[in-house]
Amino acid sequence: IAEGEPGEGREPFELPRFWDALGQTFQVTSQEATKLSLAFSRPPLPSAEDCRKLSEDVQNAILAVATVYYWLPKGQGTTLRKMVRDATTEVVEGMIQLTDTILNAPVESLSQEQLISTGGVWEACEQVSNLPRDNQAAVVSALAACLGVVKDAVEEMEHALVEGQDPYGDIMEDEELGFRGNRDTYWSEADRQLLSSCMGLMKASKACLKKVLAAVKAHGKADSPEQIAQLDDLADIANEISPSVDELALSMYPPVNPLAVRLNAAKLASVLKKVLEIAKTSHVCPPSEEGWVQFLTGAVDHNMNKVKNFTQGQL
Repeated sequence: IAEGEPGEGREPFELPRFWDALGQTFQVTSQEATKLSLAFSRPPLPSAEDCRKLSEDVQNAILAVATVYYWLPKGQGTTLRKMVRDATTEVVEGMIQLTDTILNAPVESLSQEQLISTGGVWEACEQVSNLPRDNQAAVVSALAACLGVVKDAVEEMEHALVEGQDPYGDIMEDEELGFRGNRDTYWSEADRQLLSSCMGLMKASKACLKKVLAAVKAHGKADSPEQIAQLDDLADIANEISPSVDELALSMYPPVNPLAVRLNAAKLASVLKKVLEIAKTSHVCPPSEEGWVQFLTGAVDHNMNKVKNFTQGQL
């Protein structure tokens, strides 16, 4: 099967027709899972001929799902394509699990595992109705997921910083860890000054994702190859924000190593500057959006400079 590129003589690709075909193949696969599960839910076992027919129908359903996925050209957006691929993979893996469960279970009665596996295939097949319908919707979904993860990380670190002098206060006393008086479990005043600038960078990450998400919702389009590619670029670089935030947050726990904090802060600042630059030069940022891009670029630089100043004499 060609990797999603239109072949010679094939009709031009149309997204609505693709979604109709994918929906149909997912529905057929769900029905085949039900038929397979019912056939092996109680004795007697299906005949050899019935087993052959069941296997053939399941195989054809899965091949149809995979074939329709490959109809989706890369030119429709790599973000959209990845989401469709993940949904397709879940259906295929669900059917493999159901088949394995049936092969390994006694046939006296319908097992709990078989019920769960059948339900898993149904659930995977129903996902098709929730998939984004074009690359703009796919990138909105991807950015929203990134924002959720970064929000959680910021809240967790804010909570740790306001809890008091001991971020490990909820850990039970342990002979191996030693008494809670261990200096390595506390933030000094100098640490806290450094960490306030790091929190500034983490909050800038949240604001950056929030603003880019709003801009993609308001102005994002998937009508031309250039627009689709710009949206994919935004999603790709935005995916780097969450891991960079996590690495910075981990390095902020005591004992604080100023060099590690500075390196992780610089990495996050670099990712944020790239996101803002890509957003600024894309179609999602008309002149009306330039103000927040400039403001957040300044906020990233300001907090990064403070991190550099606080760590200057400690490296």
